[in-house]
Amino acid sequence: MLLAFDVGNTNIVLGLFQDGRMITNWRLETDNNKSADEYGMIINQLFKYEDLDINEVKDVIISTVVPSVLYTLQHLSVKYFHRKAIVIGAGIKTGLVVKYDNPKQVGADRIVNAVAAHAKYGGPLIIIDFGTATTFCAVSEKAEYLGGTIAPGLKISSDALFEKTAKLPKVELEEPGHVICRNTINSIQGGLVYGHMGMVDYIVKKMKAELQEYSADASQEVKVIATGGLATLIDGGIDCIDYVDKMLTLEGLEIIYRKNKKIRKKSPGPVREGRDCNYAEDSF
Repeated sequence: MLLAFDVGNTNIVLGLFQDGRMITNWRLETDNNKSADEYGMIINQLFKYEDLDINEVKDVIISTVVPSVLYTLQHLSVKYFHRKAIVIGAGIKTGLVVKYDNPKQVGADRIVNAVAAHAKYGGPLIIIDFGTATTFCAVSEKAEYLGGTIAPGLKISSDALFEKTAKLPKVELEEPGHVICRNTINSIQGGLVYGHMGMVDYIVKKMKAELQEYSADASQEVKVIATGGLATLIDGGIDCIDYVDKMLTLEGLEIIYRKNKKIRKKSPGPVREGRDCNYAEDSF
């Protein structure tokens, strides 16, 4: 079995795969203060709850936008799974041609999403990830990662409004049903949710127009894929999203694993704790 870690600023999402199929997935809070042992005990309990054998995990792959958690998870991989984890980064085979000015600046999650979306839906396409930040990525029909846009996510916007004002309360992120609101709670919800919907609609429209410059056929349909925890909320109020795919990142990790598992320059294991434990990223 393969255990995949998608580490975001707010949550760590884990996916367990067997023979290319996702068996189950879990969501944990990202905590810089947790040790490898603490995460290990939590994961062990999750396996036991689902009557799964943790010893059947044969490899680990990690995508992270939180560098401070990476060492912890690499340590966890060696200690609990006796494997050096594959880490998404420079040198990993993805099948994408990254057109960013500096490819190393592209978040690992954005690359993983692009790999999965192009494999599942083809191109050209736009991927929107509604996480701590809301990211928009453009991918051509030739599997070229062209770039994108990053905006504050809904939760960040909500937290900032609460923290930077004296009287405005913290609210649940849900659609109030109207924009002429008669109380403060609904007014904030309307501004956050409908404002985000408007932003998404506008950026997608602009991105579709710019994608025509990269396409041999300007009439070719651009598919829009949404992922992330708040994707369903935003999709409910706009028409520009074609598919909501909550497991896109985990599926992308499994695809990248299959592209890389046979071409490691270093053996992924097994290794023993305290010996042969190099926590730097493996090169591929």
